[in-house]
Amino acid sequence: MAGLKALLRAGAAFGVVLATPVAAQESAAVTALAADTSQDASDIIVTGNIAFRNRTDDVNPVLSYDLEYFQRFEPVSVGEMLKRVPGVTFTSDVLEYDGAQFRGLPPGFTQVLINGRRAPGGEADGSFFVDRIPAELVERIEIVRAPRADQPSEGVAGTLNVVTKESASFEGGFAKLGALINGRDGETRPSAAAAYAGRLGESTSFWAALNYQERRNPKDKVSYRFGGEPTTGEGSHESDPEFDDREDQADTRDGSDLSGSAEIAHEFAGGGRVRVGGFFVDTNRIETEDSRVYEGEDLDYVERVVQVEDINQQTYALSGDALIPLGGVELGLAAGWSSYREDSIATETAENFEDEEIEVDTSIIDLSDDEYTGTLFARFGKDSGLGVKTGIDLLSKSRNGLNNGNFIGDDFAFTIEEERYDPYVRVTLEPTPAFTVDAGLRYEITRRTVGAEGFDDVDYDNELLTPSLHLKFAPTADDQFRASFARTVRRPDYDLISPYEQEESPGDEDTTVGNPALRNQKSWGVDVGYERRLGAAGIVGVNFFYRDITDLIELVVIGDAGDGQLFTPQNIGDGQTWGAEFDLSVPLTGFGMPDTGLFANYTYLDSKTIDPFTREERRFNNQPHHVYNVGFIQTVRSLDASFGATISGRSGAFESNFDEVINLRYDPDLEAFVEKRFGENFVLRLTVQNILDRRKKEDFRKYDGDSLQEILDNRAAGDLDEYEIERERSGQLIQVTLRAAF
Repeated sequence: MAGLKALLRAGAAFGVVLATPVAAQESAAVTALAADTSQDASDIIVTGNIAFRNRTDDVNPVLSYDLEYFQRFEPVSVGEMLKRVPGVTFTSDVLEYDGAQFRGLPPGFTQVLINGRRAPGGEADGSFFVDRIPAELVERIEIVRAPRADQPSEGVAGTLNVVTKESASFEGGFAKLGALINGRDGETRPSAAAAYAGRLGESTSFWAALNYQERRNPKDKVSYRFGGEPTTGEGSHESDPEFDDREDQADTRDGSDLSGSAEIAHEFAGGGRVRVGGFFVDTNRIETEDSRVYEGEDLDYVERVVQVEDINQQTYALSGDALIPLGGVELGLAAGWSSYREDSIATETAENFEDEEIEVDTSIIDLSDDEYTGTLFARFGKDSGLGVKTGIDLLSKSRNGLNNGNFIGDDFAFTIEEERYDPYVRVTLEPTPAFTVDAGLRYEITRRTVGAEGFDDVDYDNELLTPSLHLKFAPTADDQFRASFARTVRRPDYDLISPYEQEESPGDEDTTVGNPALRNQKSWGVDVGYERRLGAAGIVGVNFFYRDITDLIELVVIGDAGDGQLFTPQNIGDGQTWGAEFDLSVPLTGFGMPDTGLFANYTYLDSKTIDPFTREERRFNNQPHHVYNVGFIQTVRSLDASFGATISGRSGAFESNFDEVINLRYDPDLEAFVEKRFGENFVLRLTVQNILDRRKKEDFRKYDGDSLQEILDNRAAGDLDEYEIERERSGQLIQVTLRAAF
C-alpha cells in the first residue's frame, strides 16, 4: 500500500495528470488530447445564437451540455445548471442546489467527477456538493447514464462529469462583472471573473481564469407543532385544539467563493500531446439560524435558539496527461492529486425564558481528504473495425478528521486509508458503419484500513468484477438506438465504517457501533434509449432504465446496551428502481421561427425497497414520481436582444426514518432572463430566479420512545408524539451581469 501511494504522489508531483472528460467516445486521456477546436471568445460570450444539447457519438448513453446551453440564465454554480437536465432533483432549501439526486436516489448514489476524476467532498455519504463548483469554470457537463469498462463504476444512479475549460476550447479572453440582489431584503452581493486563452507558438496553448462571487440567501421558516393530527387548515393553526407551539426561524446563508483554473498543453509532431493544469475553489460561508418559539393559544415567547456556523472549505486539484503514439499503438499516461479541506465550527446558544437557563454548545469539523490517482493504458486498432484498449487505474486515498464530517458534539478522530487497483480491458467492434458493440471487464481491487482513537485498525479487502456491454445502432445520420448493461457500485458511508460507539442512537437508550467490514453496495443496470436529430441543431431523446441494487446497508441488533439495544450496520438490504427519461431541445425552424428555441424534459421515477426498521415495502427515500422542466429562448435580431423563461417542478416525496416520516413538496420554480448585446464584445443580462416565490413544504409525523422497539410499536399503533408542519420561502433573486469578450 505504501508503495502505491509513493508512486502516485511522485506522478502527481511531476504533473502527469488526467484532466479529461470521462464520457467521450475515446478514453478519457485520448479525448482530452483531441484536435484543436477553439473558437473566438466573442463567438461564445456575445452571440445571438441559441445553444442546444450536444449530440454525442458515445456508444454508452451520455448527455452532454455546453455551458452556453445554460449561460443565458446566468447559473452561479453547477447545481443551478443541473436543475435543467433530465432526471436530476434536489431536496435542498429554496434557492440552494447542493446534493444532486440523479433519478431521485440519495446523493451518495451519484458519482461526481471533475475532469474525469473523483471529487472528494465533506459529506459522510461520499457525495460532493455541486453548488461549490462555479459555473464560470465549466466548459460542459456530461451525464453518464451507464459507464464503460475504462470509466469509474461508482455511479449506481449515474455519473456527473464536470469538464472545466481547457486551453483548446477557445482563443481570446472575457471578463464579467455582476451583482446578486435578494428580493426579500434588498441586500446585494458582487461577482467578478476574468479568463484568457492563447497560444505560445504553433504547438503550445494555455488557459487561465479567476472567479470571485458572493452569495446570500435569506430564508424565512415557520413551524407549527401539534400533539396529534391537526384538524384545521393552513393559516389557522393556533386555533387547532391539538396546537402546541409555533417556531419562527430566520435562516441566512452568506458567503463567498474564490476559484481559479489554469492549463498549458503542447502538441508534438506525429500526434502526441502533453498537458498540465489544475483548479481550486475556496469557500467561506456563515450560516445563521435564529429561532423563536411561542407556546399555547396566547403564543407566549418561551425560547430562543441561535446557531452560527462558520464554514471554511477548500478543494484543490492538479492535473495533466500525455498521449504517446507508438506506431499502431497509442500509449496513455496520467496521474493526479485531488484534495478537500474543511475547518468549520458551529456554536448554538439556547435561552429558555421559563427556566431562565442559557446553554451553549460548540462542535467542530476538522477534515482533510486527499486522493492520488494514476492511469496507464494502451490502445490498439484505432482506425480498424476492431479496437482494443487495456489499462489500469490506480487510487490512493487518505481521509482524516474530527467528528467524521458531522456535528455530533464530541471530538472523535478517525482515519480511513484506501487503495484501489482497477485493471480493465475494453473491446470495440464495428461490424458495419451503423452498428457498434462495446464490451469490457473491469476488476476492482480495494484495500481499506479504518483507524480511530482507542480502537485497533481494521483492514478490509474486496475484489469485484464489473462487466459492461453497450450496443449502438445508427441506421441513418439522424437516428441512434442504444442499449447498455453495466454493473456499478456504491461504497459505504464514512461514518458507518468508523468503529466508534454513538450513544442514544437510534433510540434514547440504544447504542450504534460502526462496522469497518461493510461491503460495497452493488447494482446491475440496464438502459435502453432512442435519440433523433431534429434539423441542424435540435435533438429529441427517450431512455428507459432499471437498477437492481443489492447489499444495501441497514441497522441490525447485535446485543443489549444497558436498557436499550446495541446496533450495527450490515449489508442485508436490496431494492429496485426504474423509470423513463424524455428530453427535447429544438429550434422552431419548421414553424417559421428559427430564432425560437424550445427546451423540455420529463422524468418518471419509481422504486421499491424494504424499510430497514418497519420491514414494510416502500420507495427509496425522497424519490419523487416525476421531475420536469420546460422553457424557451427567443432571439430578436433587429434589437440585438434575447429573452426567455423556464419553469421546473417535481412531485412530492416521502421519507421514512425510524422515529419519523416526512412528506416533502415544492412549489413550481419560474425564472426568466432578458439580454442586450452591444456590438461584438459586450452583453448585458438581467435574470430573475424564483419569480413565483416558491415554498418548500414539509410535514413531519414524529414518534417517541426510550428504545427503537418502543418507537416502532408507537409508530405501528399510530401513537404520535408530535406532528409538525414546516414552510420555507426565500423570495426572488435578481442578477445583473455585464460580460465582455476581447
